[in-house]
Order: sequence, then C-alpha cells, then structure tokens
Amino acid sequence: MSNDFILSCESTVDVPYSYMEERNIPVLFYSYTIDDNTYVDDMCRDPKALPHFHEMLKDGKLPTTSQINTYKYVDFFEELLKQGKDIFHIAFGSGMTNSVANAYTAVEILKEKYPNQKIIVIDSLCSSSGYGLLVDAAFEKKQEGLTIAQLEEWVLDKRHHIHHQFFATDLKYFRRGGRVSGPMATIGTILSICPIMRLDSKGKIIAYDKVRGKKNAIQKTISEMMRTISDGAEYSGKCFLSYSNCLDMANETKAEIEKVFPKI
Repeated sequence: MSNDFILSCESTVDVPYSYMEERNIPVLFYSYTIDDNTYVDDMCRDPKALPHFHEMLKDGKLPTTSQINTYKYVDFFEELLKQGKDIFHIAFGSGMTNSVANAYTAVEILKEKYPNQKIIVIDSLCSSSGYGLLVDAAFEKKQEGLTIAQLEEWVLDKRHHIHHQFFATDLKYFRRGGRVSGPMATIGTILSICPIMRLDSKGKIIAYDKVRGKKNAIQKTISEMMRTISDGAEYSGKCFLSYSNCLDMANETKAEIEKVFPKI
C-alpha cells in the first residue's frame, strides 16, 4: 500500500505557518471575533497580527472563537481530493472544540462524490503546540514510509502520550473568561500564584497544582517533564515551547529545560 497521501491539520497547532508550509502540510484556519470584527488565525504570516491581538487584549477586549463548520471542512477536503490522493487529517482535540464532529460529517458528505479516495480524520485530543508536536511526529513517520493505515494506528496510540504542561502568571484573563472569580484572581495576583495545568486523557484542561512565582512554575514544569519522560535527562526528542506575549519568560524556561535535558 502506497504512502502517497496528504497529511493535513488545523491552525491551532500553534507553530508558525512556515513550519507547516516547508513540510507541505495543508492547514485549515480557525478564526476569532473581537468587537464584531473577524480575524483569521494568522500563524505568524503577518508580523503585525499577533502584536495587534495582544494590544486588543491589553485594552480589555475579549476574543470569541467559533467551531469550523461542516462546509468549511468540505471545501478544504475537496480541494485536496482534487489532487487525486487520500487525506489523513489530524484535527484539533475534541476536549477543546466540537469541530472534529463537523469534520466527520464532511467526510460522509464527500464519500459519494469521491468513492475511490479515502479521508481519515483523527481527533488529536491535543491542543496548542502539543497538537503541533503530534502533527510533526506524524509527518516524520510518513517520511519514514508508513502507509495511511499504519499511520492511523500509530497516531491513535501516540495521541495519548503527548504531555501538555503549562502555567499562567497572570489570572486576569481567567477572570475575564469566567474561569476564576474576581476576588480569587486579585488574591492570586497579589500572592503571585501560578496555576499549573495540563490536558487530561479526554483533551480537557485541568488545573492540578499551583505554585508561587514564575521561577517555581518553571521548575514545576521541568520536574513534570522529568517525571513523564521515560528517558529522563537522556531524552533526545523534540519539545515544543509556546508562550503568550512573554518572550523573556519563554527564553528563561528554554534555558532551564536545556540545562536538565541537554540532548533536546
């Protein structure tokens, strides 16, 4: 069986678009709305887009996102099917959005028109750059020669082994989104409390611990990496590090990770 199929994903992989473009991985873009204006998830294509987004957040504006509807999936898949190849699509995790259900519906719609081509849609159960890490690993396996059926089996297993670990140093956006109360956010900010979060087995965000201060948060991140990586400090695989308008902290985290995991 040939492995000449198209691997695709969605923009919530949270890596620059150029990273996917270099690997010929087509991307379906999400969008968000602020003040009745709709913006496409830019993936760093426009260097001005992300600073503008952060400026709007700073001004107290709260974005809303929506699912990718069925017919947007239909259009996206059909353009790929016109190339005469099968499609292997890894979707944003169902723990964060129900969009993947619309992707499944789109596949059923297209089956009759393209009976000789296959579309496999995988619920990644992943989010952000953990999702990106899964797509990147799937790309490498495809390059190694896995067939579409073999890759399906591999991804369905490995999606449960992507470790998502993150923390927040400012609770005001959690307060705006209704995840914590106003008084709790104020107290947390005064005491420099950082909630420690991860994704559970269903791809949902859970806060399972908290520490005081960003340095402790960074060290907690590293200790959780050490706990969950089978190779420990000998780990030589990839680690994707995402940040939100806090480059200095991201660089500090990166430096600490490299001290403990020198082969990354």
